[in-house]
Amino acid sequence: MRRTGMKITALAAVTAMAVTACSGGTDEGTGAASSPSGGKVELNFWTWAPGMEEIVDVWNAANPDIQVTVNTQDGGDPAVTKLLTAIQAGSGAPDLMQTEYQKIPTLVASDALADISGVVSDGLAAHYAEGVWNGVTLGTDAVYGVPQDSGPMQLYYREDIFEEMELEVPTTWDEYAELAREVREKDSTKYLGTFSANDAGWFTGLVQQAGASWWGIEGDAWTVSVADEATLKVADYWGGLVEEGAINNKPMYTPEWNAALNDGSEIAWLSAVWAPGVLAGNAGDTAGKWRMAPMPQWDAASPATGNWGGSATSVTSQSEHPAEAVKFIEWMNSSQEGVTLLADSGLYPADIPGQAEALSAPPEFMANQEDFYELAGQTAETAGSFTFGPNVNVTYSAYNDEFAKAAEAKDAAAFRTAVESMQQITVDDLVNSGFSVAE
Repeated sequence: MRRTGMKITALAAVTAMAVTACSGGTDEGTGAASSPSGGKVELNFWTWAPGMEEIVDVWNAANPDIQVTVNTQDGGDPAVTKLLTAIQAGSGAPDLMQTEYQKIPTLVASDALADISGVVSDGLAAHYAEGVWNGVTLGTDAVYGVPQDSGPMQLYYREDIFEEMELEVPTTWDEYAELAREVREKDSTKYLGTFSANDAGWFTGLVQQAGASWWGIEGDAWTVSVADEATLKVADYWGGLVEEGAINNKPMYTPEWNAALNDGSEIAWLSAVWAPGVLAGNAGDTAGKWRMAPMPQWDAASPATGNWGGSATSVTSQSEHPAEAVKFIEWMNSSQEGVTLLADSGLYPADIPGQAEALSAPPEFMANQEDFYELAGQTAETAGSFTFGPNVNVTYSAYNDEFAKAAEAKDAAAFRTAVESMQQITVDDLVNSGFSVAE
């Protein structure tokens, strides 16, 4: 396959130039080998997801001609850095890579992922919510992976405390704000929740629900809309609640936050479908006391949610066996057998057709809610599209810096300023890195 070796200025250019590298024959423009290479193939798979070795063992037992070896990695930025180092060196990269959705544009812009649109099965996109599929296509005709898991967001609340305090579960954001005030009035030792200035992925899910999408492609240039109307609306909302003291302003995933979950001083958490696992680890004594409901809505007539987390499985640009790699990926992420194994390992599979059978019982921590996964599936289908950009790490870092100051100051105006700063920092970094940015 052709490989550009050029400095790419926008994702559109990446797609057009067919950035993958492989040794087999290709169909012009497909972006991946058109047929298996024949003979026994050995694939190396970098992943950090739990239970992958057991899942791969099932595949290997049934597919002696396509054998997969799991190489466990650290997740997040370390995995991306290691892959990019191998790609730049021209050797050492795996065939398969677990890729967080927000990291895919960075990897594509660095010629690290293969476009597998020419070898994925017809109709595969129908297995996934539109917003999730957009995470691997980036709004183009290319396909840079097959979705594995997703993180649709919901509201988790202490059912026992809600009953004790005679609280109603909020269905809109106006109701959430009123409920936050009511909690403080009834018991000043409790908060409905907190604004977390150290979780950019959490905030991204909130603005996605409101209709935001921070990056886009216009011709051969990137667009940046961090400071769009939807994001500013969300920032104004939370800034107002923090300023008046209706909710807490402390970050999540701290000893203080864990204690608040345990002792009932924080009685709700806006989180994702994987929340029961976190609560089991951080507030184990509260098992059976939590319940999940859809996120409060901006428009009750048009239900929506956002995603916090999730990943795909991608083929790297240096794999010599993309067709065989796709066979394994599709089995793992879109067959009933593979989806059930993913669910058994603790992940929330992105594949919609396979969810009903794979997730028939609620999480052990929330065994009191029989319809947990039924409700989760309903909310997952309402997640809109959100396009990430090649410098998401810079934007996320800016979120941590700017919102930490705003939350500490308890100043609503500072929340809006934080968004505007994120916009400028993101644009400046793209320009300084040699990308074209549309006005």
